[in-house]
Amino acid sequence: MTRVSTRAAQLRAHFEQLGALPVETSILQPAGTLLDLYGEDIRGRAYITSDALRGEQMLRPDFTVPVVQMHMEAGADPARYTYAGTVFRRQDDEESRPNEYTQVGYEVFDRAEPISADAEVFALITQALGAAPVKAATGDIGILVAAVSALETSEARKGALLRHIWRPQKFRALLEQFSTPSVARDVLGLDNPFENAGPEIGLRRTSDVQDRLDELRADAQITPISKTVVDLLDALLNIRAMLPLAVAQLWDLAVEMPAIGPAVERLGARMIALKTRGVDIEKIEFATSYGRSLMEYYDGFVFGFYAETRTDLPPIATGGRYDALTKQLGQGAEIPAVGGVIRPDLLLDLEGAA
Repeated sequence: MTRVSTRAAQLRAHFEQLGALPVETSILQPAGTLLDLYGEDIRGRAYITSDALRGEQMLRPDFTVPVVQMHMEAGADPARYTYAGTVFRRQDDEESRPNEYTQVGYEVFDRAEPISADAEVFALITQALGAAPVKAATGDIGILVAAVSALETSEARKGALLRHIWRPQKFRALLEQFSTPSVARDVLGLDNPFENAGPEIGLRRTSDVQDRLDELRADAQITPISKTVVDLLDALLNIRAMLPLAVAQLWDLAVEMPAIGPAVERLGARMIALKTRGVDIEKIEFATSYGRSLMEYYDGFVFGFYAETRTDLPPIATGGRYDALTKQLGQGAEIPAVGGVIRPDLLLDLEGAA
């Protein structure tokens, strides 16, 4: 057994002692489920294969999705799980990053007290990291979701912004587009845009093009998002401070953005729950934008632990809340869920340097 495997087994045993049920998942996962969740973007991050009977398969890019599927099919309520194994990520740009590595995880499915479960997972991951020299970063995707959901614009525009919350550059481009008056397009003013267009070629039918033209005409009539609202969103996205100060700043902003009030209240309650579990909240950094480049299924509390002196290393541990994922995979059923994963290889590096 390698040093990494031994450390992974120790971490999993630690979570088992705390009451988590050890689980295994298949290395090959059905590609259809992951494509439905992430879209075609996942093809650039995963190894894909296929066979005649099962169709497209992916080498497991993470454990959360198969664990959620397993729980929604037959899991107890509430439940806590732990696991350890290899995940696989394609690396097209950075050769130094490994394309396979070990993860150890702890997942909680509990509808009774979601805020307490958030604090539980964060505190237990902190405990598992021991004396390793790390610093914590946190965020809450739910605050930005609340702000976007309350925008006074079309449902289509809000839907587009919500889909791209996890793609900051695309989100910014859409926000700029939706806050700028639409430029009239000549084709939208034509009574018959298909006159002299020639025969249909390709997969799109004339009706498909007509539907898109109707969407563009409707979108051109929508009032742009005001500069005041854009400035408020920018102020929200720019909040970055130690957790107690960040909560105070968010409450100040909630005066002008009342829609974020309930999410900020949950953040404040989580801060108290963390303090109750012995976490030093004065050392936790909060950023509204944090977590927007993590997995797309996180929809609430998000966190990461980073080496204090090794900025070259990826996160030692990450995690967050993914309630919406349980609904997507539960065929109508749902349960609040939160979890976190640790990289034992990186933890060993830090423990050796400590």
